[in-house]
Amino acid sequence: MNQQLVQFSYLQILDFLTTIAFLLRGVQEANPLVRLALYTSPNPIGALLAVKVLAIGLGLFCWLRGRDRLLMRMNVMFAVLVAWNLVALIAASLPHA
Repeated sequence: MNQQLVQFSYLQILDFLTTIAFLLRGVQEANPLVRLALYTSPNPIGALLAVKVLAIGLGLFCWLRGRDRLLMRMNVMFAVLVAWNLVALIAASLPHA
C-alpha cells in the first residue's frame, strides 16, 4: 500500500479525534459540509465516522488513479489542520490569567 494513502488515513483518524475533542468542549465544527452531516444525523459520532470513511474512500480513489501528488497535498493540508486543532485544544486548556 502506498505510504501517502497510509498517511492520509492516519491523518483522517487524527482529525476525527480532534474533532471529537472540540465537540466535547462545545466548539462548533468549522467545515460547513461536516457541520451539515453532524446536524442532520441522529448520532453526530456516526455522522463524523461516515464523513471520515468517505474521505478515506476519496484518498483510495486518488491512490488508485495514480494521483499521488494530490494525495500528498491533501496530507500536508490535513497535517496542518490537525496541528492547528491540537494547538487550539492546548491553548483552550491553559489556565486563563
